[in-house]
Order: sequence, then C-alpha cells, then structure tokens
Amino acid sequence: MTELRKSFHGELAEVHGELMRIGAQVIEAIPRATRVLLDMDLEGADLMIQADDEIDSRCIDVEEHCYRILALQSPVASDLRAIITALKLTSEIERSADLAVNICKAARRIYGHELNPKLRGLITKMGEQAQQLFASAMEAYDESDAAKAAAVDDMDNFLDDLQRQFVQVIFESHSAGSIDLQVAVQLAVVARFYERIGDHAVNIGEKVRYLVSGWLPEHVGAVRHRLRQDPTPVGGIPRIAPGGSEDGGPASA
Repeated sequence: MTELRKSFHGELAEVHGELMRIGAQVIEAIPRATRVLLDMDLEGADLMIQADDEIDSRCIDVEEHCYRILALQSPVASDLRAIITALKLTSEIERSADLAVNICKAARRIYGHELNPKLRGLITKMGEQAQQLFASAMEAYDESDAAKAAAVDDMDNFLDDLQRQFVQVIFESHSAGSIDLQVAVQLAVVARFYERIGDHAVNIGEKVRYLVSGWLPEHVGAVRHRLRQDPTPVGGIPRIAPGGSEDGGPASA
C-alpha cells in the first residue's frame, strides 16, 4: 500500500473513531435526560443543554474533515460510501443529541408537577429502549454489520408501541385530574422525542446497510416505480402490473 493510501485510510479511521466517540456521548445522554425528567433536576438539565454545544462543534469538525477527504482524495466505490455514510451519520447523531436536550427542556417546563407511577414507568421504559436502539445502531456501524443494522428497524417497533401506550396513559391521567393540560401536552411531546431518537437509530442502520452493500430503502420504491411504468414481461419474467400482482390481477390483501 502506498503512503498516500495509508494516509487516506488513516483519515477514514479518524472519522470513524470520532463518530463512535460522539455516538457514545449520545448513548450516555439518553438515560441522563430520562433521570433529569424523572428527578425534575434543573441543574442537570442546564448542564446537558450547555454540553450540547460541544457535540454540535464536534459534528461540524467531522463534516469538514469529510469534505476535505472528498476534495483531496477523490474516493471511489466503498471508500466513497464510507465518507458519504459518515456525513449522513453526523446529522443523525447530532439530531439525536438535540432530542435528548429537548427532553431536558421539557423537564424544566413541567418542573414542580408530580408524575404518577404509571407515567414514570413508561418514561423509564422509553428511555431504556431508545438507548438500546441507538447503541445497537452505533454498534452496527462500528462493526459494519448489515444484519445487525437491519434488526434495528424491528427493535424500533417496540419503542413505537411504548409511545402509544404512554400517550394513552397521558389522556387517562389528564381525565382523572392527576395532571393538567400543559403537563399532558409536554409529556406527549417528550414521548415524541424518544420516538424520534429511535427513528434516527433506524436511519443510522439504513446508512450502515448502504455502507456495506450500497443498499438504500429508496431503491425499493424506485424499483416499484419503474415496474409500474413498464409492467410488460422481460425475458420471460413477469413484472408487477400497476396496483396489482405480477400477473396483472389485484394484489392480495
């Protein structure tokens, strides 16, 4: 390997390592934000909000590093996918950190209001699941494991179910008079923050699959679109008719 290629792969490793370190901060931030919310910890909320500036700065540095690599090294094939993936992951990680901060801001807005055990239990579960999702996605990236990345999508279903349960309990608690409308609205937004962290983890998983194989979820839709435009058989292989099955009949339910 030439010195130029060694330098290039060294820079790729630096980008990868820095993304893993920032991702680790987010993994730690999720349960911290949950504790801030449950404990009504105003000081902890302020510390997390201030710390977000560092994550923003580090993400910008990673992006600029990626742009320099693109400009100076002109990577192709898998190396190009590695840089594109890093750029996209930077955004997903930074937004997830913002969502943890948003949970802390919500904690400040509902300060002084007691939450019943059912709400507290579901908040704890949502925090744990969101952290597990994000950790699994970052682990898939670290290991370039497409199978593990694909599994993140299935794991996200459980977090979505928890969000729906939580919203239902919010309505019940408000109807029973144990929380007022302002608190109910803030808690519903908090549930959305956790759910969005899960969505970002799913997005990271999709980017890992792209890194490994070049696959993107948009490809599936693009193929369906092309088949709808031209459903005629090619080489004896039937294509899917618009709005129907392969033989042109109605699609099965």
